[in-house]
Amino acid sequence: MSQQGERPAAHEDDWWRRLYDETARDTGASNAADSLDDRFDSASDAVSPGGGRGYGGAGDGALEVPGPPPAPLRPVVGHVGDRPPTYDAEPTALPATVPQELDGLVSDTVLDGAGYGTYTLRAASARGDSARFRGEPRRDALLTVRFGTDESALVLVAVATGARATDRAHLAAADACRWIGGAVGRSHVRLSEDIRAGRRGDLKSGLHRLTDRSHGKLRARAAELGLEPQQYTAGLRCLLLSADPDCRTRVFFGVGAGGLFRLRDGVWQDLEPEVPGTGDVSGEAVVGFGSASPGGGPDGDHLTMDPDTATPPSPYVEGPLAPPAEPFRFRASVARPGDTLLLCSSGLAEPLRGEPALAQELAERWTPDQAPGLATFLADTQLRVKGYSDDRTSVGVWEA
Repeated sequence: MSQQGERPAAHEDDWWRRLYDETARDTGASNAADSLDDRFDSASDAVSPGGGRGYGGAGDGALEVPGPPPAPLRPVVGHVGDRPPTYDAEPTALPATVPQELDGLVSDTVLDGAGYGTYTLRAASARGDSARFRGEPRRDALLTVRFGTDESALVLVAVATGARATDRAHLAAADACRWIGGAVGRSHVRLSEDIRAGRRGDLKSGLHRLTDRSHGKLRARAAELGLEPQQYTAGLRCLLLSADPDCRTRVFFGVGAGGLFRLRDGVWQDLEPEVPGTGDVSGEAVVGFGSASPGGGPDGDHLTMDPDTATPPSPYVEGPLAPPAEPFRFRASVARPGDTLLLCSSGLAEPLRGEPALAQELAERWTPDQAPGLATFLADTQLRVKGYSDDRTSVGVWEA
């Protein structure tokens, strides 16, 4: 009788007795392979491509269990030009440091991205080939930040490059990004309104003041460290982007070397604002400083100033202006669907201007409307050219 009170049938009771009868003779080992290795091989055959007997092979009509998909490849960093660059494409040596300076360390590579309104943002900063070989820190600094929420939000991307051949170049660049970020953040509500309303005069004068003030802080920091101003300074180039999908105004400002380019219809346009010489107030208007008519500017950009328009007082007052440093550069333009705007440090701007093969290759890669992924963008901006081995910091804005 079972535990549930049921009485087994006669044939079931007989089967039970024969199975567990102690006087029954053992059947012995089977001739079939039954070792641990044999069982492992059998299981492996069953789940491998082509199938085994357990799941059915391809020949018996049963379900075939596929193998794992191949691992995706990481983009390969290549080069253009007649000869390969001198240095390796990958990092070799780490910068030397001491325990007291750990807060000042910078990583070899920084990668960031976002998407607001009608644009997709990609940003990357990588140590140059020569710095990787010599174990020097990355002199370029990158800041990507959003202030505010919803349609009134403002995105700031800042790129700074420390002075060459100075021990604290990477620290000066980081300070420049941090200080301009704080200044823009404190004025982001007014800045966002001015960008959406197209108030070019207010933007130019206000951003000029914020930039000069940030450089004034660099000079003050140099004095604290007992350094000359040129030993603790950095070039600074920034983009301001509204999160409002109805606003396609893109604002560039800053000081120092670098590049501002636009890829339109597969062709690169150099948008770098020229700085007029001292006392030069005649001749053609300079893009970013004035235009011949309110609707002037290349390709119908409608945010250029009339040369007779007086610069109003800055609406973003943060104290007295510091002594003028490098010439201030400013440009506000309206993006078209399909445009790609590129802001970069000299490490990419110089080869982009000097090596046609690089410009052509990037134009072919970035002409499609869809922005590349972060890893692909990093590989694209690290496309190497012999003779150009500085840090590369790049900010790409793809317009939907």
